[in-house]
Amino acid sequence: MQRRLLLKNLGGLLLIPALPFKSSPADRKPVLRVAHLTDIHLKDKWSAPARFAKCLHHVQKQKGVDFILNGGDVVFDMNKENLDTINTQWRLWHSTLKSECSLPMHYVLGNHDIWWNEDDKGQAIYGKKYAMDQLQLASRYYSFTANGWKFIMLDSVHLDLDNTWYIGKLGDEQFNWLEQELSATPQTMPVCVLSHIPVLSATLMVDDIEAGSNKWEILGGDMHTDTNRIISLFYRHSNVKLCLSGHIHLRDKVVYNNVTYICNGAVSGAWWEGNKRETAPGYGLIDFYDDGTFKEEYINY
Repeated sequence: MQRRLLLKNLGGLLLIPALPFKSSPADRKPVLRVAHLTDIHLKDKWSAPARFAKCLHHVQKQKGVDFILNGGDVVFDMNKENLDTINTQWRLWHSTLKSECSLPMHYVLGNHDIWWNEDDKGQAIYGKKYAMDQLQLASRYYSFTANGWKFIMLDSVHLDLDNTWYIGKLGDEQFNWLEQELSATPQTMPVCVLSHIPVLSATLMVDDIEAGSNKWEILGGDMHTDTNRIISLFYRHSNVKLCLSGHIHLRDKVVYNNVTYICNGAVSGAWWEGNKRETAPGYGLIDFYDDGTFKEEYINY
């Protein structure tokens, strides 16, 4: 009845409210193709070097990959190892890349890339310094732009309050930097965020849950403890489109407040011993478009 009354009052003229223009998939243009490799855990065991080389070859056979985003946990484990073991792992990393990979790589640190051996705490390379030197990182967190997209690389791994284990968070200094970085980014420039520990993930609802349990427990080392703060910040910046992570070795995709959060499995699968649950060893492949959209898939190499 209201519609008929409206048409009568308008003399038969039907007014349709204007809708915001959205480009169709046919209108958008691809500007970048990026591979997301995370949780490689390279070690001279379980045929890991040859299998990682196979992964790198698979990535480079994909048409038009511009660069690799490395989500951390580069080597098998630095946490409590001695320097000889650590040096051996990193020499293997560098020699493998030199012989098997021609693509540029951008890194964030994983929890296994950090040296927290209490016996060697007094050394200058204690903590994140060793891995930062190996990866030639001037800062634990940074950003760069490529073909109209901004990429923000976060340091998500920190010692817990008791200094015995790690926790997922940014800390005030890094959060303030992130806030300023997003404020300084034009709203017309889409943003992709990379962290090692997930900012938001559904994988924790199935990972290591006891059979018959009637509750879930999410540990501070499994997902960011400042998730609410980060999500609220992203909500104020609608150009944040994609947030990539690893760490759990499981693959999922969560869309919340128009931001897509993807945990992209692991190159090493279950630490080079097959699948981690239903997620096979693999990597993410993302096509970025000029209109701020993207297309992604998880590839079992």
